[in-house]
Amino acid sequence: MYRLNKFSETFLRLNQTKQKRQQQKPKKNKRSKHLLCLFGEKNITERALCLTITLEPSLYTVKAVLILDNDGDRLYAKYYDDTYPTVKEQKAFEKNIFNKTHRTDSEIALLEGLTVVYKSNIDLFFYVIGSSHENELMLMAVLNCLFDSLSQMLRKNVERRALLENMEGLFLAVDEIVDGGVILESDPQQVVHRVALRGDDVPLTEQTVTQVLQSAKEQIKWSLLR
Repeated sequence: MYRLNKFSETFLRLNQTKQKRQQQKPKKNKRSKHLLCLFGEKNITERALCLTITLEPSLYTVKAVLILDNDGDRLYAKYYDDTYPTVKEQKAFEKNIFNKTHRTDSEIALLEGLTVVYKSNIDLFFYVIGSSHENELMLMAVLNCLFDSLSQMLRKNVERRALLENMEGLFLAVDEIVDGGVILESDPQQVVHRVALRGDDVPLTEQTVTQVLQSAKEQIKWSLLR
C-alpha cells in the first residue's frame, strides 16, 4: 500500500511538472507552423533558415512604366497607383527622373523613395518604377521584357518615330506584361505572340477606325515636319 501511494505521488509530481513545461513552452504562431510543415524540423540550422522566410502572399508590383524622349518629354506613361495622383505631379516626377538618369551609365536609381530601373536606346528612355523595397531584378525583368518585345515588334528599330507609329502595339505589350501593377509575363516571345493574336481579334470596324486615326496622325506629323 505504501509503494502504491508513493508511486501515485511520484506520478502526480511528474504530471504537474509536465503541465508546467507545457505552459512555459512558447506557442508557435501560424507562420511557424506553416514553416515547419513545409520544411520540417530536422535541425536548428534549418529551423533558423526557415524563420527568415516570409510566407505572407506577396506579388512583385510595378508602380509605373514610362517612356520618355531624349528631351525628357513623355511619350508613354502608365501609373498603377496614386503615388502621383495628378498629371502635373506625374510630369514633375518624370522631369526629375530624367534629369537624374539621362547622363548616367547606371541601370538602377533610388529617387523620391522609389526604385527606378531604366535603359536608353537612341532617342528613347525606358523606365520601370517600383517601391523602395521592391526586388530590382524583377523590375529589371519587366524592363528587359518590354524593350525586347518592342524590339521584335519594331524589327529592332526601337526609336521615337517607329514607336509613335506603333503605339497600339506598345499599349498591348505593356498590358500583357503588367496588369494593375502585377507582373504577369517576362518572356518577350510570349508577349509578342499574344499581341499578334489580340491584333488579329480586332473587329473590322475597329480596324477601320484605327486606320483612319493612323492616317490622320500621319498627316499631322508630316505637316509639322514641313
